[in-house]
Formats: sequence, structure tokens, C-alpha cells
Amino acid sequence: MPVVNPERLIALQHRAEEIRNICILAHVDHGKTSLTDALIATNGIISPKLAGKIRYLDSRPDEQLRGITMESSAISLYFSMSRLSGVDEPPVHKEYLINLIDSPGHIDFSSEVSTASRLCDGAMVLVDAVEGVCSQTVTVLRQTWVEHLKPLLVINKVDRLITELKMSAAEAYIHLSKLLEQVNAVIGSFFQGERMEEDLQWRERVEERVAAAAAKEQEKAERKAAKSSVVSDETESTTTNGTSSEFEEKDDEDLYFAPEKNNVIFSSAVDGWAFTVRQFASLYEKKLGIKRSTLEKVLWGDFYLEPKTKRVLGSKHLKGRALKPMFVQLVLENIWAVYEATMGGDTGGGDPAMVEKITKSLSLTISPHVLRSRDPRALLIAVFSAWLPLSTAVLVSAIEYLPSPPIAQASRLPALIDASPAAENVSKSIREAVVEFKAERGATVVAYVSKMVAVRASELPQNRRKAGNSMTADEALEIARQKRAEIAKARKAAESENLNTVGGITEALDTTRLDGEEVLEIEQPEDPEHLIGFARLYSGTLAVGDEVYVLPPKFSPADPYALPEPRKVKVTGLYLMMGRALESLTSVPAGVVFGIAGLEGYMLKSGTLCSQLEGSVNLAGVNIGNQPIVRVALEPVNPGDLDKMIRGMRLLEESDPCAVYEILENGEHVILTAGELHLERCLKDLRERFAKCEIQPGEPIVPYREAIVSAAEMSAPKDKALPRGTVVSTTVSKQITIRLRVRPLPTAVTEFIEKNVKVISQLYAAKKAQGKGGPETDEIRDLADHEDSTGITHKADLLSIANFKTKLQDMLAEAVASSDTWSSVVERIAAFGPRRIGPNILVDMTGSCQKFLEEHETQLPEFDRSDGTRYPNNVTAKDFSDKISHAFQLATAQGPLCNEPMQGVAVFLEEVSIAATGADDSSSREMLGRLTGEVIKTVRDSIRQGFLDWSPRLLLAMYSCEIQASTEVLGRVYGVITRRRGRIISESMKEGTPFFTIVSVLPVAESFGFSEEIRKRTSGAASPQLVFQGFEMLDEDPFWVPFTEDELEDLGELADKENVAKRYMDKVRERKGLPVKGRKLVRDAEKQKTLKR
Repeated sequence: MPVVNPERLIALQHRAEEIRNICILAHVDHGKTSLTDALIATNGIISPKLAGKIRYLDSRPDEQLRGITMESSAISLYFSMSRLSGVDEPPVHKEYLINLIDSPGHIDFSSEVSTASRLCDGAMVLVDAVEGVCSQTVTVLRQTWVEHLKPLLVINKVDRLITELKMSAAEAYIHLSKLLEQVNAVIGSFFQGERMEEDLQWRERVEERVAAAAAKEQEKAERKAAKSSVVSDETESTTTNGTSSEFEEKDDEDLYFAPEKNNVIFSSAVDGWAFTVRQFASLYEKKLGIKRSTLEKVLWGDFYLEPKTKRVLGSKHLKGRALKPMFVQLVLENIWAVYEATMGGDTGGGDPAMVEKITKSLSLTISPHVLRSRDPRALLIAVFSAWLPLSTAVLVSAIEYLPSPPIAQASRLPALIDASPAAENVSKSIREAVVEFKAERGATVVAYVSKMVAVRASELPQNRRKAGNSMTADEALEIARQKRAEIAKARKAAESENLNTVGGITEALDTTRLDGEEVLEIEQPEDPEHLIGFARLYSGTLAVGDEVYVLPPKFSPADPYALPEPRKVKVTGLYLMMGRALESLTSVPAGVVFGIAGLEGYMLKSGTLCSQLEGSVNLAGVNIGNQPIVRVALEPVNPGDLDKMIRGMRLLEESDPCAVYEILENGEHVILTAGELHLERCLKDLRERFAKCEIQPGEPIVPYREAIVSAAEMSAPKDKALPRGTVVSTTVSKQITIRLRVRPLPTAVTEFIEKNVKVISQLYAAKKAQGKGGPETDEIRDLADHEDSTGITHKADLLSIANFKTKLQDMLAEAVASSDTWSSVVERIAAFGPRRIGPNILVDMTGSCQKFLEEHETQLPEFDRSDGTRYPNNVTAKDFSDKISHAFQLATAQGPLCNEPMQGVAVFLEEVSIAATGADDSSSREMLGRLTGEVIKTVRDSIRQGFLDWSPRLLLAMYSCEIQASTEVLGRVYGVITRRRGRIISESMKEGTPFFTIVSVLPVAESFGFSEEIRKRTSGAASPQLVFQGFEMLDEDPFWVPFTEDELEDLGELADKENVAKRYMDKVRERKGLPVKGRKLVRDAEKQKTLKR
């Protein structure tokens, strides 16, 4: 097909009804990029013979090397078709613009899937016909549900049912039916969860209305007689019934995939064919004499064709006859026949006579040289490309089933706007412009930038040489000099090994020229990276030179000028995304996916662009599926390149949706990535593109948590006169004595607090807004900002403060029903920690600290009254409330085991006593500064001491691991998981296939190199998908040593059994520079050791 000029694509951008914005989503290796290649070949960009092999949108070298997609890439395609508007009317020729985005399938790059889906209106979800629904399939289906995208199901790799599993057509039909049921079951679970949530919210509203009506009726009843009371009861009953009848059940029929609805495509991207039920209905319409609309409904399902009368029968009218389903008889058997004719037989060369018969019956024209070809696959692809071309089925279905931008925005955008921050303050004009798709030049511009893409300066259109332009003499000379310099540099590197020998020196002198041209190294001109925004325009028209506001992620239309204040930027360039290339644009209308320049330094990762500030909408908040968990400290090999590395890491953070750059307290430069493969890609980008210097990564920094439990092997309390975990400490000056008790929180309560972190951070924000936020409100605000940026949190998902308190109280009552200690804990909570939102609580039993969850805040004493006089009393315990809270934050942020955060710990502050001094009030107040440090240190050390009075535990970060493997390599997979301290959760066989799905959990600390080892052991037959699951307790005391007679007899004094918890703890302490107990620095110091021994 001839190459489509970019001018034609640009012209189609102004016809919104003929635009389709589509993303391709799937599990890894389910055929997304091969399918995309087949679609790209229709525009003449690549040869159809290379489709599925060249992987055009995988523009990175490491993507080509590994064979997986790592970055989402966009390309605009042209497609034209003729459609019949009526029976007797001529066909109408229409042209369409397809904006296609190919996304990764690996779990480490799920953030790229999130950024791609927000820009589109529809999605093609690919499912492997053999592997079926995998972990990432569920993830991408959930993404389409959250983003309100209309999905189109593509069952790919149907050829594997023929060539690998050797299924018959009838067996394949049953297999495909079950696969379709699995996908629909996933969609149904999403609908059911949303339906239950809406029902719960509706019931709460009904109860509120009934309670309000009952209160009004009670007031009337007090004033009226008993007869009026009866009437009011009837009125209340009527009101309640009327309210209950208002709930409307949503119809879920349109949500599911069904071939008769034209939303299911059966394909084989590698063989270049695809079809829908509608295609075969049009093929058999004249032959069977049945209307196409009727055939579309009966070609899939339990419908059978009567051979003699050509009537369609249901399963009830078979009367014992063994008829095949119409889908098997009319569709699959023909596909199977083509494979048998081209690749069947004993030799695998097919049957030429059968091929000729098939081509004649289908009226296909095949080139003679293809028919004579010895490659059966070439003949197979030629037959299918002439009969069932993949691009036709996929693109026609996308155009007919997926919505255009005006239709999609009318259904999608209201929900996205309502979920945005301060949605009630969004301007009505902006809401109408976005929902009603106002694309004229004067309309308000609203665009969403999903990510920043790094592009080399040489790849920008203004710097790229246009085709047909001749090269000047100076440019040719410069290129020649650069080539000679590269050759000289490579020769010097190859000869450097021989320079130590006389022969090598002689050879080097012989090849050296006097003019020095050959050894002259010419510095390569720098090719800097530029950040281009990957964006979608929702309303208005954007042109080069326009100025728009860049709204930060925490922007709220309720306070548009709050810090950080949105900045106005000038658009310096607009680009048409063409995969590996960019094409310059002068303007962009609404409904188009495009690239935008001029945002570098103004936007981090993603954001919203708007032409007006007051009342603008904040569309930021993409749900990043896999949060960064792997931390690695980086340092340059050459210390002089530190500035280069820092600039490169900041550029990487801007361009990668999931990478995070941090500087630790000890000065280490740390990068957070989603997984091991993501880390490798980031390091490659830093070395070759962003920093352009050698970088040395350190050992991965794995997070841990510290907790306490009540175990049987605990030693006796340190102070037997006090309950376990109780510590009484006195400051250095002997002036203040503090008594506190450390206890483990119930597991259910800890999990509840972790799930409602957002509620706690919002409560702090509310207190700050009332001017009661305390001394650390800025830190809390920044923390809340950080928590918000990790994903979307809908307003309906948040508990109110009252509900949070009630549920927390109920959970404490259920967890510890027999103890009175927890009865009044909720009302006495003074703080959560660490970082003010963690799963640990500080309970004030003395009344000296401000209660965190109380509705009406009590005023703590100030240093001075309003009239300027001082309080008559000396220093009181209330003066140290904020110091005690700060010490609690410090203690829970760095536990005593290895300075990792605590989890599930309750600290009860039982007594704060201050020794009486003979000093006057003024001197007592002056001592407050000195006592502050003493109190903080004493409380922090006391909490750590009380923590160690229990049996400490480490909580390990865990991956959920899913592996698909055949029976031949199942044992090797188990061996690798077991060696790395993994635990098998489930093992299930996929029905109709030889594959097992193994679900296990694996410590993150043991996961490095796990994927590579699995692939090596199984010869590439299995590949794991690792998803961060949370923290799991390692039930082993790191300080345990054998002390009973049986333990000493079995294990000996040195405990021959390795203490895994101690190994993890010591490794972290060694990395942090903390002392490691029990480690011998010198062994056999009196003996002389040599390296050879």
C-alpha cells in the first residue's frame, strides 16, 4: 500500500466524527505489538511481510532485544472504507483517522498503561487463546472500567489451538466459549462491586431521610392529638416506600462481550488474519438466503443449521441429531481447512490440490510465485491476507463499535470531572466546553498531559533532514571526519591490550601518521534530550504560540491562587505522534492525541493545561497500578560527574511516570522503580541518554517493618514489678519522670488504619485549615500531597471522621473483647505515627496531650495570656505534649531492630510527673528549652525499650508471583521458588491446555535475579509476573537463641539452624552503618593467611 502523507492525517484532525482514539491493552506476550505492526502496514509505513517481526513501535534497542514493550507509543493511521447508506443507494466513501497507542504488558510498566488509557476513548483488550485470562488481563480490564473506556475484545493467537494444542474445530469452539465466559466474569465482578457500593450509599441516604422524616413527625405528634399521630405514621410509611422505589437497577447487558454484538474479534496476528461474526454473516447471506442481521445473532451460540431445509435450529429442536454448531460448521472448519491445506500432511508441506480448490471457492487471487513457494507459511499468510485480512476486521470493528471523541467525552468526562478535586467549583462554561466538545478557536482550552516523553534534539522535525534535500559539502566533510574519528577510537581500544609488548608498540608506531589525523579524536556534538508532553485536547483549539496555565497535581479550583501557584507557559511546538518520528503541527483541534513542547521544567510527570485559571478543572490523578518499591542508591564512577547524574535523574523522574528520585538523610541519591526490569531500563536511560556518564548502582534497598507480638518464647519482663512493656524513665536532669507502656495493636486494627490513611491525612488538613494544625502542619500537607499523587481516591471511598471513629472503636471491641484497656482508647488517641499517618497510635491516659479524634478541641495552655501576664503555675505536663508527640513520631519512624518503621504498636502514656523546684515561674520557663531535648530523648528511648520487652518481629515486603508453566518445567519452577523462600498459594490447571497457573508469594529481598533464573531453568518456557502485595510477618525472633535443654541438645550453643530474621536485620544494620552484634571482625588473628590459601 502507498505511504500516507502526514498532510492527509493532519486534514482529518478537524473532522472529529471520523476520529478514533484507541489503546491496545493486554498481558505480556499476548500479541499487542504484532497486531499493531499489521495495522501500521496498511499505511505503507512497513512491509506487510515484516508485520509482527519488525516491531515498529518498539523503538528502543532494549525493547527489540528483549522482545517486550517498555514504553507506550502512539501513531496516527489513515483508513478508508465504503459504507452502504441504503439498499438501492451507492456506497459512501469515508476516511478515518485512527490514533493508536501501543502499551506495555509487563507488570513493571503498568504505569505506562495508565497514562495511555487516560488519553483514549476506547480500548482493544487482547487475550491469548491458549493462556486465557492472566493477571495483567484483569488489571487492564479494571483500567478500562475505571477510565470508562469502551472495550473491544480481541482473542488472539487462535492459530495456537491448531498448531500447538492440535484441537479440532468443535473442541476449539468449546475452549473459546469458556474463555469468553472468563473475561465476562471479570467484567461482572467489577459491575457487582460497583452495584453493591451504590446500594450501600443509597441505603444510607434512605436511612438519613427516614430519620429526618421521623424527627419531623415526632415534633408534630407532640403538638397534635393521637389521631394526628396515626396519620403521621402513615405519612412516614408512605415516604419511606416512595424513597425505596427511587432506586434504579442498572442494566449490565451492554457491558459484556458477545460476538453477536460485534465487540469480539478472533485473530492470529502472526499469521495476519482476523474476523468477526458480522464478516461471516455477510459472506453467507446470499448462500444461505438468510438476512445478515439474523445470521449475526445465530452464528455464535447453540444454534444449528438444518442441512436439507437450511433452517436454523435451537438446541431444543435437535431431537437427538448430532449437528455441529453453526460457528463450527461455517466458520472454524473453514479456518482449519486452510491450515490443513497449507501446513498439514505428513511432511507439513500441505496439499496443493486442496489449496487450489479453496482459492477457487473463495475467489481468491494468489501470485504464482507464492503458490510455488517452498515455505508453507508464506502461502498460508497469502491466502488469509486475501480472504480475512487482519487490518480490515480490526479497524472496521473499531470504527463501528468504538465511539468518536464527541460521543465519548459526553459519557466519560462528567464522571472524571465529578471525581476531580473541588468539582463543585469547576466553572460551568468549562464543564460545558469539555462535555459538549466545543472545538472552535475561541473556546476554553482544556488538555491533559499524561506523561513527558524524552526526545533527542536530532529527532525533532525542525532538526531532521527532509527527504530529497541534498547534503552540502561542509556537512559531508564533517560526517567523514566523525566516521574517521570513530574508526580511530575503535582501533585504539582494540590495540590497547597489545601496547605493553614491544611488538604492540612497534605496530602502534608504524600505524601512526605525522599529521595525527587518524588518532585525532573529534568530540561528538551533544544531542540533548527534550521533554515532549504526551497529551489529549478535550476542548478548544491549541496553536503554537498560545499561552496556557500548567495546573499542578494538587490544584483546586476552590483556591486557584494557592501555592504552588499555576504558571503560564508558551506553547513552543505541537507534534503529530508517528511512532518513532514526529511531524510538526501549527494547531491542534479538540479530540486529538498529540505532542506538545514548552512544558519542560514546568510539569512533573503529568498535569492539566487550561487557558483560564478561575474555575478550571484538575484532571490529574492517573491511577498508577504498580507503585515503586525497589530502591537503589546510585553514585557516579567519576565523582566529577555528580552534577551530571543529578540532572539526569531529575530528567528521568520527569519523563518516567513511575520512577521517583529521592535524596536520603545520609546524602545518598536514590531512585525508586517498580521492579527489577524497570530498574534496568532506568539505569540504561541514565547512562546513555539523560546523565551520559558511568553510574554505579548499589545494592537494592528493600523496605522492612518492625512489629511486636506476644509469643511463648518471650523472656521475662525486664521489670517484674511492672506489666510487660511498661517503662519508667527519668530525664538526665532528674526533673521529669515519664511512665509509658508499649503494647501490640490487634492485627485487624492495624490493617484498618493502613486502609484509611487518606482519612487521617484529611483530618490533619482540616485542622490546619481551622488554624489548629500544630507545629508540623507543613509536613502534614506535603505528606498528604504525596499520598494523593499515588493514585485516584474517589470521594465515595472515603469514610467520614465519625464513621472512622465508630468503626475503629468497634474493631477494638471485637479484637480485645475481654480487656478493659482498649475500651476508651479511641477518644484518647493523641497521634498516629510514623509521619503522622502510620499504623501506630499514641494513647494519652494523662490528659496532657491534645486528643486527635475529638470533635471539639480543648485549648492547651499558652506561655502568655492575652493581657501579657504569665500563668501562675510552673511548667506543667501539658507544656510537653507536642514534644512527646514528636518523640513518638521519631521512635515509630526508626525502630530498635534496624531503624525501619514500626507497625502495629500502641504506646500508652500513663504518667508525666514534674519534680518541684524552688525556682520562680520565669526561671522554670527558661528551663523549658533545655527540658525539651531531654523529654524527646527520654520518650523515644522508652518506647524502644518497651518495644524490646515483647517478642520483636520483622515484616518482609512481599511480591505476589504468578507463573504459567507446562508440566515439563513445573518441578523446576517449584525448586526456584522454594530456594528463594517463596510459598506456593495455589496451583490450577487451565482446562483444555497443558499449562498450570502457579500463584505464590516471594520476599522482595529474595526476588532480585528471580525472573532470569526462572527463564534459565525452564529454557524460557515460564516467565513470572511480580506484583507488590504488602508486608508479611516473618514469624521468627531475630534475638532468639536456644536456651532450653531440648533446644541446646538439638541445635547446640551456636544454634546451627540459621536465624533468617537475624540475617535480614544484620544486613540492614550493616548497610546503614549500625553496629552488628555477634559478628567477628577478626578470626584467627595469630595465624598468617595468604590469598592462595
